[in-house]
Formats: sequence, C-alpha cells, structure tokens
Amino acid sequence: MVRFFALALLLPGAFGQDLLHTLGQELDRNYTTLRAKADPAPYFISYEVTEVESDVLSFTMGSLQSKGGNHSRYFDVTVRVGTPELDNYRVIRGAFPRFTSGTPIPIDNVAPAIRQRVWLDTDRAYRLAAQRLIQIKSDESLKAAARDQSPDFSSEPPEKFQQETAQLEFSEREWEPRLRKASAVLGASQGVLSSAVTLALERRQTDLVTTEGTRLEFGRQYCRLMISAQGKAADGMDLGTMRTFEAAGADRLPKPAEMDKAVAEVAGELSALLKAPTVEPYVGPAILSGRAAGVFFHEIFGHRVEGFRQKSEDEGQTFTHSIGQSVLPPFLSVVFDPTRKAFEGSDLNGSYLYDDEGVKARPVTVVKDGILKTFLMSRMPIQGIDHSNGHGRRQPGNEVMARQSNLFVESSKQVTEAQLRGMLIAEIKRQNKPYGLYFQDITGGFTLTQRRGLQAFTVIPLVVYRVFPDGRPDELVRGVSIVGTPLASFAKILATSDHAELFNGYCGAESGSVPVAAVSPALLLGEIEVQKKETSSGRPPFLPRPGPGGAQ
Repeated sequence: MVRFFALALLLPGAFGQDLLHTLGQELDRNYTTLRAKADPAPYFISYEVTEVESDVLSFTMGSLQSKGGNHSRYFDVTVRVGTPELDNYRVIRGAFPRFTSGTPIPIDNVAPAIRQRVWLDTDRAYRLAAQRLIQIKSDESLKAAARDQSPDFSSEPPEKFQQETAQLEFSEREWEPRLRKASAVLGASQGVLSSAVTLALERRQTDLVTTEGTRLEFGRQYCRLMISAQGKAADGMDLGTMRTFEAAGADRLPKPAEMDKAVAEVAGELSALLKAPTVEPYVGPAILSGRAAGVFFHEIFGHRVEGFRQKSEDEGQTFTHSIGQSVLPPFLSVVFDPTRKAFEGSDLNGSYLYDDEGVKARPVTVVKDGILKTFLMSRMPIQGIDHSNGHGRRQPGNEVMARQSNLFVESSKQVTEAQLRGMLIAEIKRQNKPYGLYFQDITGGFTLTQRRGLQAFTVIPLVVYRVFPDGRPDELVRGVSIVGTPLASFAKILATSDHAELFNGYCGAESGSVPVAAVSPALLLGEIEVQKKETSSGRPPFLPRPGPGGAQ
C-alpha cells in the first residue's frame, strides 16, 4: 500500500488559486475601507496564510510509540499605520511590538468562512496598530531615545509567483517495518534507557498578498529521520547521542543499509560515552569538525549579524559599527544563501524561494576576506542599509524579523584534515598543554546577545575526544560544553580543513522557530574554553533490565 501524505492534498483547490484570490479580495476591501474612514489610516497591509500538513511515525523498543497527522492553516496579518518613516512597528527602548497572532482559519476554501476570520483579525490588528502609533507620537521623550533614526519600513518591488508544492508521499508498508526493526535493535543495546526512531514528514504552503501588489504562492517539502538514544552514567550524568537525516522527500532518506549503520553508530557511541572519563574545565587548542564549526558560526556569528539587532538599544550590537572593518581572520568569508537547495547531495534545510515579507531570496555575502560587508535584512531598515536582502522570516504567529538561512563558511587557508591534525598537535606542544580536544559531533547551542547579560555563547557537543601530543590514541571523553565570548573566539581561528560538512536544524529566536542549515570546513582554534556539563544526583536503575519474556 502506498500511503499518500495527507489525503486532503488530492482534493482540488486544497492549496490553490482560490485561497490566494479570496485573500486578495478581502485585502482590497479592508484596505479601501480603512484608507477612507480610519484615522490614522494604514499605508500597508499584508496577509499570509501558512498551511501545514504533517505526519509522524515513531517507534521505540520495536513497538509503535506514536502515529498520526495534522492539517492546519494559520493566518498572519500585518497592518502598518502612519508612514514608512514612522509607523506602529517602531522599536522603542528595545521593545519589538507584536500585532499578529497566527489565527487558525478554515482548511476548506470556503470563501465566507475565510473572509469572516480575516476580517475580524484585520480589525483587531488595526486597533492595536493605531493605538500604538498614537502612543509613540504622544511620547516626546522618544524622539531623543533612538540613536538609529532610519525609517521603519523599506520600499520593495512587488512579486508575483505561483507554484503549488508537489504532493509528498511515502510507503507506510515500506517504512513501518524498517522503523520497527531499527528501534528494536537500538532499544536492546547495552546501556540504552530510552530510545526512538522517528520519521517526520511535512508539506508546507504559503499564500501571501500585500497592498503593494505582491501575490505569492510557494512552499516546501520536508522529511526528517531521527535515531536517538539516551543513557545514564554511573555518576548520574545523563548522556545521549543521535543521528538525523533531512531531505526534501522520503525517497531521499537513507536506505535500509545506511539506517542499520546509523543505529549501530548511535548504540556504539552511547555505550562508549557511558564508560568515558569526564573532563575538567580546560582552555587550550582544539579542532571543531565541520558540523561542529557550522553550529559554532551559527551561534556566535550568525545571530549577531541579524539586522534587527543593530537597531535595538537593548542588544549588545557586537558588529553594528563594524561595516568595512575586519571581524574575522582574513582567510574567512561568510555567505548566507537560501537559494541553494543542496550540498554534496544532501538537501539544505534553510532554503526558500521568498521570505515571509514576499522578498525574493538571494545570496548575501556578509563577510568577505574577513571584512564585514552587510547584515541580514528584513524590510526593517537600519542605519546605512535601506532595503531587505530577503531574510525576513518567522514562524506563524510571530512578527517578521531578519533571520539566518543557509550559512556557508568559506576559507582560503585550507589544509587536509591530516595536516590540520598535525597543526593541532604542534599547537598543543607549543602551548605545553597535556592534550587538545577534537569535537566530532554536536547537538546545538545558544547565545546571549543583549546588553543586560554577558555577550557569551554555549555550544553543546555530543562526541568529544582528547588528542595527545605523544602519539597515544585519542580518548573519548564526556561532560563538557564549549563556552566563550564571540570576539575572543574569532581571533583564535588559525586554519581550516579542505572539506566542508553540513548541519541541518531549526533555530529559535524572537520570530519563532525557522529551518536553517550551516556548512563549514573543520576549524583549528588556538584556544577554546570548555566547562563541566550539568549532572544529577540520580544513578542508573537499581533493578536489572527485564528479559525478552518479561522476567529475568
């Protein structure tokens, strides 16, 4: 049996011109009325509907844990009153206003039902927008508060494009036994307390209309296979490891042999981690694998070049006044390119055709040969940059802000991985350190960018090795997190490998969770700092593991 991903996809008009037409008609009606009768009147309105169909199959210990799907639509409205120079979205004392709510709307393309919800939400958003603009204008003290006096909204050309996202299908008959078998093998592995093998599928379609004339329909497919296992070391430390695979279709996910290999790797890594020694706080040379380096750049650099952070007085503004200046070693460049769909045969999670303000996606070179050239921009101008470069993004229910897409770290100082390791050993000896570190895999991280806190970051490794200068085999260790401050960390990058790796994931920030990717070569750092990972007072289970028949 071939199970089509969400049977509603087969119905005519499920994602079609009917919705775009209805949204356009209601937009024109509401805008015309508000322009004629409202005071203050809006100068811009946009409607965005995000329709999502998703499905999931999750197995643990050879047993089905969860199975189900979802089909929903969310409506976001943007109402701007005043003028592009001063409107209700002005950032005041670091506060970013919120007017939209991600309202659920009918899935069926029944025009009266859709119009009713859109009408009510537009009225609600207009009232909030008008009230805030009046407050802004009446507060004379605000005139001197903001150092960045750039306008609140940029002028961009309207776009017209319609492309219905292809149906996403998968064979349940094929996938269920594969997931069941993999979860049984993983769950029975030594030291595994909990585990899951999960297949998640999603088809997303966006319809966007604006009073400037933009009419867009576009979307994406997304499939993710997750293989994860967790255990507890004798000292109470919770440990876990995983493999994830992302693709634009189920047919591009791993075949059975590759899945078996991934399961064996996850089980083997967890077993080894449970026996590995912990590491004390350490400062010294290290290599970050390409995947680890991608997350490293995403956290400590990518968030700090998002345009809206340069306008908020609450932000640390690490690079706000650094355009044209050196911010990275001269052999490094950084490009964000949502137009690239794949890297070495793997699909990139941060790809899109248009951003959530209807601006066409484009590559943006943020750093060239170490020199900062620009920032990632939405339609919120900042001092010195008047226009969007297609990076206004959001999760439904949030306001659009400048966010990352596909990050590419490029290097002109490349060596082979063997040479990079040799340079690490030489650096360990030069610094007279007992060992260096190699970060093989990583799960994610977070960063602090606001002034009221430390300008710091944390990156959370999964697999870390001690590298000894005397030729001893590398030693797997556990219990460390990478910590530091951005400017100091950038200065310590000495060289890169000649082979890049991909990390796909999701990024959560002020405008919600958005899909992203990072591609980077391995990095040699002359100095990196690690701190101990949090542990617990708990211990592994006292009772023996149950046998196959329920008794032992």
